[in-house]
Amino acid sequence: MRAGETVHAELIYPVYVDNQIALREKTALLGTVTELHANHTQRVRARINGDFTPFHTPVVRFSQIVFDDGIAIPIEAGAATDGAPLLRLTAPAPHKGGFIHKQWDAGMQILHDQIGVFTAPNKGDRLVQFAYHQLPYHPERIEDGTAWTIETTEPLTIPAQPSQPVSAATPANDMGRPTWMIEAYLHDQLSSASTKPGQPVQAIVSQPVYNRGHTIAVPQGAVLIGAVTQARPARSFARAGVLAFDFKQIVLPGGQTQNVQSALTGADAASSANLAMDSEGRVKPKPQDKIVVPLLLALLATRPLDEDTEFQAGRNFVGANGFGLAGNLIALASGSAKISTGIGAYGTAVSLYRRWIARGNEVTFVKDTRLALEATPRSASVLKP
Repeated sequence: MRAGETVHAELIYPVYVDNQIALREKTALLGTVTELHANHTQRVRARINGDFTPFHTPVVRFSQIVFDDGIAIPIEAGAATDGAPLLRLTAPAPHKGGFIHKQWDAGMQILHDQIGVFTAPNKGDRLVQFAYHQLPYHPERIEDGTAWTIETTEPLTIPAQPSQPVSAATPANDMGRPTWMIEAYLHDQLSSASTKPGQPVQAIVSQPVYNRGHTIAVPQGAVLIGAVTQARPARSFARAGVLAFDFKQIVLPGGQTQNVQSALTGADAASSANLAMDSEGRVKPKPQDKIVVPLLLALLATRPLDEDTEFQAGRNFVGANGFGLAGNLIALASGSAKISTGIGAYGTAVSLYRRWIARGNEVTFVKDTRLALEATPRSASVLKP
């Protein structure tokens, strides 16, 4: 990750103009890392754990679109600085059972996530990165799958694209009314830290939705109008923020409106945010393992105090967790059980603080976050383009 490096990327979603596809999904783009900005928040968190890498946020400027036939056109676009690997949050089926059943499911999800570290694809790369982050200094990189949102600053002349199949016909609900599966972009940033219940929310429909007769039901460019239904900022003692919103109206480009009943069924979010969506569309950070990790660190920290001196060096190395490899090496070199236990106790204290005392994580949807919604018109009338 250096200034001047070329970035090869591709579109995650197709781009539509006037309900016609202008840029297909997976269209290639070329860009360049133009600057590296200091990431002070990441630096502070890393140094607490013994990682003194001067972390940066790359600034990327995309300059070309390259089509499958090799034709390349230049683009003028603003700098992209909000890059992060994305995860599509999806709303699960409505939860059945009481409080105990819900807590059991939450615990099983934590266990599933922890097992996934060792079983999910690319586990070899995760192991390498884990080893890197134990070092007091290591290389930086732009992760594979990092996504940016860019806005062009000049008009584009785009070659004609091959025709695309018309989207699947809109299904109907139990009342016989159409159910529209809408993809849209959030117009403004929302955060549980500053958003208030009742605050207006808008999103722009990104691609047309079709009726059964393949006429357009919801055109690209229509505006979804709604409001925040629940917002709670993060608080101390690791209490995370909560955010929920819905849309009640669709406004066509020509001004015609349609009242709808909608539910958020999916949203793109930075994978590092560790967010989850419930069956009602509320988004909040995933629960942390507050017991196992601190307990394991505490048990390891006491190992150097074992009176059996036969494997003292090994126990010193294993017990000094919480300050990366530097802490393990300091404990090994010192040969002191007290120093090893002290470093281990430090790591345990940091883990306890982050999981039990520190302020919880906020829920933030940046501007242009991709949303998936299920909407049903609240009257018999259907939108017409």
